[in-house]
Amino acid sequence: MPETPELPAGLTTRPLRTSDATAVHRLMAAQELEDIGEVAIEEADIVSDWAKPSHDLAARSIGVWDGDTLVAYAELMGADRADTSVLPSHRGRGIGTWLAHWLQDLGRRVGSSVIGMPVPQGSPGDRLLEELGFHVRWTSWVLKLPAGATIPERELPEGYVVRAAEPGDMRAAHDVLEDAFLEWSVRDREPYEDFEAATLGRPGFEPWNLRVAVDGDGQVVGVSLVLVSDNGSTGYVDRLAVRADQRHRGIAQALLVDSFAQARAHGTTTAELSTDSRTGALGLYQRVGMVAESIWVNRAIDLT
Repeated sequence: MPETPELPAGLTTRPLRTSDATAVHRLMAAQELEDIGEVAIEEADIVSDWAKPSHDLAARSIGVWDGDTLVAYAELMGADRADTSVLPSHRGRGIGTWLAHWLQDLGRRVGSSVIGMPVPQGSPGDRLLEELGFHVRWTSWVLKLPAGATIPERELPEGYVVRAAEPGDMRAAHDVLEDAFLEWSVRDREPYEDFEAATLGRPGFEPWNLRVAVDGDGQVVGVSLVLVSDNGSTGYVDRLAVRADQRHRGIAQALLVDSFAQARAHGTTTAELSTDSRTGALGLYQRVGMVAESIWVNRAIDLT
């Protein structure tokens, strides 16, 4: 890449602190509202990510301030997952380019071979990253179940039930999720401690949020993490997985039905989830009546 540019005069930088979560949320919300017309990020998403024991926020983040206002930030989680945001009022000043260079320098220092980040397709961030040589790794869709719509129920195999996870289910639930996601995701296995901190430690988490499908012997064979938006209107299926040897038996759809029903019982009127082109699951969700609300691309650049 070209030589790292200078930040505009008058801006200051420092690593982020956990006390900056509200400021980061405000920044990301302003960018999402500008780019996709709605705010999807919640402060609890940021807090739960930062609660993971493996994440060194001070060493892997940077905030850019204009006086007392956070106008941009970037961070790198794990080997390659970057997140960045620039306040719409401060775009066009080279801040995003500076952050892209900062992330690459950090990635090289920690031994990453590639870094990538999600951006709304066609957004200013998408166009900037393309200009800087970032390629599309995969495409993601945020899908919504329209208000009033229902997903046809699927009968579970005999002896199977879907229920709230119990304390003794947690490690098995983590294994089901990780085994499934690592079939198509190239990353290290998530430590159980990170899963526990980001799930049970998420602000507002309640036991009913983590749903499990269990077989007749009480073994966890499927998992769904369903959350409720801050305004209480939307149930969001954050993660959904079924053990490989138990697929094609209606378990995933039964978990979806249960998740959306539980969310509605807790006051929501719509439901959402996200999937990407690595999973091949888009058609499944469209067939049960979900529609794409926004499209995102993960743009990445090789560091070797």
